[in-house]
Amino acid sequence: MKMKLTALLIIIFLTGFGVISTDSNYPIDGYETTGIKRLLYLQKKIDGEVTGTPPIAGARKSIADIQLNLLGEKGDSLEVLPSADPALQKAVNSIFPNMDESYSIAVLDITPGKPIRYAKRQETKGFQPGSVGKLAVLLALFDQLAKIEPYSFEKRREILRNTQVTAGTWSIIDEHTVPFYEPETETYFTRIVKEGDVFSLYEWTDHMLSVSNNAAASIVWREVMLMNVFGKEYPVSDERAAEYFKTTKKSALSALAISLVNEPLRELGITTDEWRLGTFFTRGASAIVPGQGGSIGSPVGLMKFLIAVERGLAIDRGSSLEIKRMMYMTDRRIRYAAAEVLKPAAVYFKSGSLYSCVPEEGFECKKYHGNKQNYMNSVAMIEHPDGTNYMVVLMSNVLKKNSSGDHYGLATQVDRLVRK
Repeated sequence: MKMKLTALLIIIFLTGFGVISTDSNYPIDGYETTGIKRLLYLQKKIDGEVTGTPPIAGARKSIADIQLNLLGEKGDSLEVLPSADPALQKAVNSIFPNMDESYSIAVLDITPGKPIRYAKRQETKGFQPGSVGKLAVLLALFDQLAKIEPYSFEKRREILRNTQVTAGTWSIIDEHTVPFYEPETETYFTRIVKEGDVFSLYEWTDHMLSVSNNAAASIVWREVMLMNVFGKEYPVSDERAAEYFKTTKKSALSALAISLVNEPLRELGITTDEWRLGTFFTRGASAIVPGQGGSIGSPVGLMKFLIAVERGLAIDRGSSLEIKRMMYMTDRRIRYAAAEVLKPAAVYFKSGSLYSCVPEEGFECKKYHGNKQNYMNSVAMIEHPDGTNYMVVLMSNVLKKNSSGDHYGLATQVDRLVRK
């Protein structure tokens, strides 16, 4: 009995999320707009006021430079995904014959002045989305902000900027760090989130995306629920929020949480089989609000999301533009986004992974090397200085191998074939 229990504990211990914690998003000059202090630190790097490697050229777009690329007739033509372009489809097919069968992809070329081109491979195949699912939380956040302040995006921004949010037990457990910066003392450091940490709602949202922090994702999702429950009374005190979660049945909390993050996806025409989110990102949050039905994502579902953002339909035009800004990479690039060929380009990106292991003789479980499941997913919008503009969703489940290098290599190949 003791040996069986030990084996079970090993399985539980080795099951984990492979989450990114080193890339950063949002235009660097957005500090005055958002109050995200990390951005001020990056600006001081550029200005030489603090030491450190400044961001590359493709990461220096101004907040005013980021625009939506599928407004008007061009976007209207993408209400339904187009048929595959024969030449692009042939090129995409040519890069996968010697790779793991799980690789699935959707590519959409929207370069101005050229016909829209689409190519795909197993685009409806379902994967555990991992941290890519945080984009659904982001969409739900802007959905609730629009309900509270339907006529003023600036008032929605004020809620994000001015609402101070305490982490609480929802942050337990997350080993990934977030940045702390105090401009007055020039103090900068990173560490894991603690229960007493307080950030603005904008900063928690930034942590959720820029360093893919699980605690931040659960905290933002919690605030989405509180917005829905309290409406114009939001934000509410920590005590009032705690009382709501304590006195409401777990089944009701679960139903509400799942509805709030999934219904905005359905409004975009993304089906439950194409993308759904079913559980919180931390054990502390899941103990309060149980999950339902698990999570799934597919290249086609995530491509529909990217198109909706560029069309200004992710809630509304203001929300879509802010979502795109929050996906803009401004610091170290990793995985798909790290390809050398993308250095000059603006990259709007989210990656996610989830791996788990079971005992296997001769096998050592390591991060991103799961032998039970080993998902790695990349979602990217690429804007080159020469006008080349395209979107990619790449998903895989290659067991016992860190697929980061493959994603990096595929980014180079996809960029080359789109630009041919």
